[in-house]
Amino acid sequence: MNTQSKTFFIETFGCQMNFHDSEKVIGTLISQGYRQVPSVEEADLIFYNTCSIRDKAEQKVFHRLADFKRLTKEGKRFGVLGCVAQQEGERIFERAPHVSLVAGSASYRNLPEMLVQIEAGNSRVTGLDDRQTDQTFDTEFTARTNPHRGYITIIEGCDKFCAYCVVPYTRGKERSRTSQSVLDEAKRMVDAGYTDIQLLGQNVNSYRDPAENKTFAELLATIGELGGIRRVRFTTSHPRDFTRDIIDAIDAVPALCDHVHLPVQSGSSRVLESMFREYTREQYLERIAWMKSTRNKEISITTDVIVGFPGETEAEFAESLSLLDEVGYDGVFSFKYSPRPNTPALQYADSIPDAEKSRRLQILQEHQRELQRISYKRHLGHKIEVMVEGKNSARGQVIGRTSQNKTLNFTTSGAEPRIGDYVQVEVTQAFPNSLLGKMVE
Repeated sequence: MNTQSKTFFIETFGCQMNFHDSEKVIGTLISQGYRQVPSVEEADLIFYNTCSIRDKAEQKVFHRLADFKRLTKEGKRFGVLGCVAQQEGERIFERAPHVSLVAGSASYRNLPEMLVQIEAGNSRVTGLDDRQTDQTFDTEFTARTNPHRGYITIIEGCDKFCAYCVVPYTRGKERSRTSQSVLDEAKRMVDAGYTDIQLLGQNVNSYRDPAENKTFAELLATIGELGGIRRVRFTTSHPRDFTRDIIDAIDAVPALCDHVHLPVQSGSSRVLESMFREYTREQYLERIAWMKSTRNKEISITTDVIVGFPGETEAEFAESLSLLDEVGYDGVFSFKYSPRPNTPALQYADSIPDAEKSRRLQILQEHQRELQRISYKRHLGHKIEVMVEGKNSARGQVIGRTSQNKTLNFTTSGAEPRIGDYVQVEVTQAFPNSLLGKMVE
């Protein structure tokens, strides 16, 4: 590697946590004297931050690495990061010998030492932690890509071991940061001009302060009360650890957003038990009832649903459909079940044909779309505050987002607001996945 230039390129796939991990990786690399460049052709070191949630994720990674192989003649070095790196480990070196570094997310704190090995010419550098690590990836060098909305990881890893999920095996055990370190980071963000903060974790509400100073709800409220903060949201929650005091905090603190993403995965208690989700349909609906009993805010609820889990009957699928009606979600992320490496569900017979999974997925998505087509109309005529995110020049519209995490595009009759501004918009049209309005001058 040319140690004078030390340039790098990073490509990221997966969830918000992966993208925020990349922000921290980028900041760490810059602190070590590297310079980020916009293309693989300009880079000395190329990183691929991977995700293993979706079907055939590892095959897609190896296909991408094969695409990169043509660049080895130019002396470039390659690193694979993230969940697939942890899952496949040193097998990546065997299948893609041009890769020089393989590191799971739990070992990112050791990146400076790994970079030294790369610069010394080591062609097989690994960072693969087992599940027992207690350390988190805390850094003041985060290179945030959005100057107005920023992320803070408060808990890493997962101890839930849902039958279909590979995350506990790729991100290690649950380990929380101290509430003081989270608050310090939030204050630095406020000082830098951030007004919108999102707290992240595989199971963010499973947070346990190692210093035993604050519960998750107390941490939420404290961040929401910082001067200069307009919005605080969090994702993703696990129903088992979702407690009533979280809703009480959201209802009491104005800056805490009126939106909760609470994945249910299935409307059938038998399927939930088979998934190892550790709650029943009735217990989940109890948490929904808490959200619907608030005095000050109408909380928007979104969820995740898996269809075609091994053994799911037609009647159990119908229970998922009826749950959509009963809850009235504002959004549903739905997926077909697919087997993932090392997960308990591999022991089940995946007897539901893919065509049947596709049929169920289509039915569920069309059902939810019709529910949203009707429910989004409740906003017509309302004046809602939005944060400006961008502009759609082709349509002559400004792109905004509400505190309920809904897209609200709008037109203006005067000067256009700037990205990061907060403005009032009157809703004039409603669609299944977005709203349209005009800015209130």
